This record gives sequence, structure tokens and C-alpha cells, in this order.
Amino acid sequence: MVYENSSKQSHLIVMILVVLYFFCASSVSAAQTYKIGGIFSVTGPASFLGDPEKKSMEMAVETINKNGGIDGRLLEAVIYDTEGDPTKAVMAVSKLINKDKVIAIIGPSLTPTSLAIIPFAEKEGIPLISCAAGIKITQPVKPWVFKTAQSDVLAVAAVYQSMKNQNIRKIGILSVSNAFGESGKQQLQDQADQFGIKIVRAETFGAKDTDMTPQLAKIRKEEPDAIICWGTNPGPAVVTKNIQQLNIKVPLYQSHGVASPKFIELAGSAAEGIYLPTGKILVADLLPSMDPQKEVLMHYTKAFETKYQMTVSGFGGYAYDAIHILAKALEGSNGEREKIRTALEQMQNHVGVSGIFNFSKEDHNGLGPDAFVMVRIKNGTWELLK
Repeated sequence: MVYENSSKQSHLIVMILVVLYFFCASSVSAAQTYKIGGIFSVTGPASFLGDPEKKSMEMAVETINKNGGIDGRLLEAVIYDTEGDPTKAVMAVSKLINKDKVIAIIGPSLTPTSLAIIPFAEKEGIPLISCAAGIKITQPVKPWVFKTAQSDVLAVAAVYQSMKNQNIRKIGILSVSNAFGESGKQQLQDQADQFGIKIVRAETFGAKDTDMTPQLAKIRKEEPDAIICWGTNPGPAVVTKNIQQLNIKVPLYQSHGVASPKFIELAGSAAEGIYLPTGKILVADLLPSMDPQKEVLMHYTKAFETKYQMTVSGFGGYAYDAIHILAKALEGSNGEREKIRTALEQMQNHVGVSGIFNFSKEDHNGLGPDAFVMVRIKNGTWELLK
């Protein structure tokens, strides 16, 4: 009987030791991983934004981990698809914070979805690096919110400077009726006077509208020197086709929200001759060798196109920049959110795909006018304007 009890105790001790071993191993494994959340419009109408962002984040995480991670800890990407829906974005951020316990979040892809989740990032005190362009994302400054996409303030200035160079004085504008379009429209109105430009007509369209000829007919009556469309696909492609159908001959300018090969695909022959501001990624091979971004741009382009067998776009670059900026901020932080936030705010001279980032307490976007170039679509591709 004594032997039997002793044997049972021995088995019990062994079982406890085994459980403790696996528990400790699991704890060590968890401690060696930094969980990073990703929220992108991977599917749906804005998939041309979110899909390359998801791919770029995964590619960057893979590369960082191959190089040993951050302070010996690997990165783990937890990514959710919003389909461009603000409600789904809110659900995703709740999962990332409460279930997945991420220490930072990259995304979302759109201004409306970004604005929808900002209150959650601020309340929980979790660093958020948006991949959307709207100026309201980072102005006024919010302690926990940053972004890598070039601001619509800079985009409008680039468009207006191009117009001024061509002696364009009267314009009509057509903007999408969501947060991105409204922010762009506000900047177009606010900056017009300083460039000597008069807006003779302003119209809007819905994100899912399929015919904008009534709005364009109203704009044409005002005899503008040019038309600006501010939105993201598919709406701007519809506008472009409608302008061709109406035989409107004045120059058409688009926003940086369509700066991808997808726009040319959607607009077809109607895209010929259109002007737009873009990050340098679309014309990286045309940049002079002394351009400080060229090496990063060419490396990212080659890596992305080799891995995914698809054409690169600036949108993927927003996520690529975000994860590399976050990786720098993670160094020496031990995963503490406040340390990460402070390091992000102090990030200087980070040469990225989207520009050269210099963050500060007053600027959580960190980009200057040199983050944009103006291009024209010619023969189905991009022509760099001097």
C-alpha cells in the first residue's frame, strides 16, 4: 500500500512538472513576441488600398523577424479586414485591444475608418499609425495617433502649385461625400486664395454613385479652366469616364487617393492626360540618383513585386513605412506603450517610401512638401512633371 501511494505521488509530481514546463515555455514564447495589430480594407471597394497594405505589413514583419526581430523578440502580425466599413473597423480594433492584446496598431486604410477607431486608441492608450490621408486624423494632434500617408494639405498645395504654373485661375471641384472628400474639399477652399485660384462651382458625389454627369454638367456651365476630382476609387474613375463622354476638354486633376495602377485600369483610355499628386513610388525609376528616397523606393518595389508578382503602389508603402517606424520605436521599449509613443513622437529623419519623416509633439504626420511629386498619365503609365 505504501509503495502504491508513493508511485501515485511520483506520477502526480511528474505531471505537475510537465504542466509547469509547458506553461513556462509558453510564457517565454509569449514574452519573446511583440503582437502588432493591422486593420485594412483588404476586400471590398477599397481593396486596392488595403490588400497591398496587408501584404506590405506581412512582408516587413517577415524581414524584421529574419533579421532577429526587435531586441531579440519577434513580431507577430494580427490583421483584420474592415472591407472599408467603419463599423467593422470598430469591431476589429476591439478584438485587437481586448482579445489579441496587441501593443500597437497599423491602419486603417481609409479616413472614415481611421476616424471611427481613433477614440478607442486614445481611450486605451495604444499607439495607432493610420495609413489614411485625411488631415483630421492627426490635426489637432492626438497623443496616441500618428499617420504615414501624405496629408491632403500637402496634396492640395501640390495641385494648386501645378495649376498656378499653367496659369489656371478658375476651377470646378467634385468631391466624394465622405470624410476623405470633405477634408480635401475644405483644403481646396482654404488654400485657393493664396494660389490666386477661384472655385466657380463645387459639387459632391456618393461613394457608390455610378454616374456624375449631372454634377459635371453644372460645373461645365461655369466655364472653369480645370476640374479637380477628390475621392478614392471607383468614383473618380467614373468621373473621368463621364468627362470623356461629355467631351469636356479642360484639364482634369485627381487627388492622391487614386495614385495606383488600379485607377488607370478602371478609367481606361479616359485616364490619358490626367494630372495628380503622388508619393515618389510611382516614378521611383525616374528619380535622380541623388534623391534621398530612391534607394528605399527601389528596394521596396523590388521586394514587393518579386514576392507578390503584382505592381507596387504607394498605398502599400504607407503600411511598410508604418511597421518600420514602429520597429524603430520598439527598440529598448520592452513593449511599454508610453515608451513606444514617446519614441514615435521623437522620430527624426526616417527615410521611407512615402517621404522623409520628422515627427514632433506638434506634428504626428512628419512629412513636408517634398513627399509629393506631380505626375501625368501618358500612354497608360506615369510621367513625372518637372
